[in-house]
Amino acid sequence: MNLSYWEYKTWFSDIDFTVVGSGIVGLNCALSLRNRFPKSKILVIEKGVLPQGASTKNAGFACFGSISEVLADLEHHSEEEVIELVQKRWNGIQLLRESLGDVGIDFQQHGGHELFLKENDTLYQNCLNQSDKVNRLLLPVFGKKAFLSHENSFNFRNIKENYITNRFEAQIDTGKMMSNLLRLAQKREISILNSIRVEEFTENGDAVVVKTDQFEFCTKKLFIATNGFASQLLKEVVKPARAQVLITKPIENLHIKGTFHLDEGYYYFRNINNRILFGGGRNLDFKGEETTQLGETNLIQSQLETILKESILPDTRFEIDRRWSGIMGMGPQKKPILKRISNNVFCGVRLGGMGIAIGSLVGKELADLEDT
Repeated sequence: MNLSYWEYKTWFSDIDFTVVGSGIVGLNCALSLRNRFPKSKILVIEKGVLPQGASTKNAGFACFGSISEVLADLEHHSEEEVIELVQKRWNGIQLLRESLGDVGIDFQQHGGHELFLKENDTLYQNCLNQSDKVNRLLLPVFGKKAFLSHENSFNFRNIKENYITNRFEAQIDTGKMMSNLLRLAQKREISILNSIRVEEFTENGDAVVVKTDQFEFCTKKLFIATNGFASQLLKEVVKPARAQVLITKPIENLHIKGTFHLDEGYYYFRNINNRILFGGGRNLDFKGEETTQLGETNLIQSQLETILKESILPDTRFEIDRRWSGIMGMGPQKKPILKRISNNVFCGVRLGGMGIAIGSLVGKELADLEDT
């Protein structure tokens, strides 16, 4: 594709900052750059018609880590590192709320409940026994006890008699979040171009030459915010992890309210508009779900339906309305990769399935790398 003079002059000449990826990290990076460099020319490139990774495809959990996840993290990280991880999630959610407002993301704080299958007695007892320790550890983050025992008030079946609830956990509408982020970026005169795939980049003196599947252009600085797709452009250790999701049609008199984690967090569900949104099952086929291909599998989708029928909605008729998947970025460490790749190239990737919680903060910190 050859750019016309008008196309080149308007969109691709004298670019100060180019951000690859229009998800929560990419748009927050672009907005932070605009705040710091109000007269700069900023371009966001997105390979999808909509943000392609997980920003519009997730479950909308404003979460900080279930009790079993925090305990698992303590086995592989120091206490200081775990506190830092949870603090980043807390700070990220607060930044998101400040940026768009609670109405703008439909923020609802109904608490987050971890459910335990009846056969998982060892895990259940360990989480109960360790909850006071975890509460003390995370007191500097939340200021109050976060984890409390909560009776099985929603009458889930094959579940232990109590949940362990994080009362600070909430849910948001990620469609509203991304729509408002896009609207805000456009209002701030940030150009966003979709359906353009960045294939490679090379530094040429004080500029970066960006090759896409349609044309080449130059930018002074390049910020890569492609999370689960990062390995397609970078040599960083980021493994894609597909997350499959389904949602029911509206259910009359649905009484379930909140966010829920099941089976050590490998399954998760919530209420939304009198529906149940249910995702997970990656542990059924770790290798198969280590892919950048969007799609669903019978193995995981049938298991999601089985759990819905047997445990979550055992006495309620329901129909599946829609199924989809998103791509997360995982690695051996929970800490995101935020770094300068070279003189004029930076990256903020590998959000570890916590994109909603930390995406705003990672985007801001990615933009701040320009000063380092």
